[in-house]
Amino acid sequence: MYPVTLTGRVVTLREFREDDAAASLSVVGDDRVTQWLSFNSRGPAEAAEMVRGAMARAQLEPRSEYYLAVEHETEFAGFVRLGFDGVKAAKLGYAIHADRWGKGLATDAARTLIGFGFTKLGLHRISAAIGPENLASVAVVERLGMTYEGRIRDHVFTNGAWRDSLLYSILEAEWAGIESASAAVTP
Repeated sequence: MYPVTLTGRVVTLREFREDDAAASLSVVGDDRVTQWLSFNSRGPAEAAEMVRGAMARAQLEPRSEYYLAVEHETEFAGFVRLGFDGVKAAKLGYAIHADRWGKGLATDAARTLIGFGFTKLGLHRISAAIGPENLASVAVVERLGMTYEGRIRDHVFTNGAWRDSLLYSILEAEWAGIESASAAVTP
């Protein structure tokens, strides 16, 4: 499925474009953001390569991921990704520009992509691995109804050290129940 544009409550998710390289640097080149990610801060060339790689992988048939730019008020605000992992399963990841934290963008981007994963891609399970100190991200996945499964020891090597991850997941039937309850409450 290409190209993909998804509309959330406050964000729009869309395919990366070549002109996203400079804006993406403001996310992947910012230590405030990358301290929570599974990679170190990147420079301009690496940010541009990240965008080019996402654009190239979006053209693959079948796709191995949905790595989408997050727009808020028509400006690049970050990215969100579903990377396929096993049978009808995917890993969720996201990052939002530090100046836009606390506005619900990560929650809306993740909610929108999770809904797409279950309703359009036919996924059964979506998981997220989060650094234990990343309390804001833990709050995002818990807000979305994901279940804590456990701790993965020395899961990623970033910023010169091994870091554990907390594993969360949600299953298709659980998401359907949450969305049904949400629809019943929303006027």
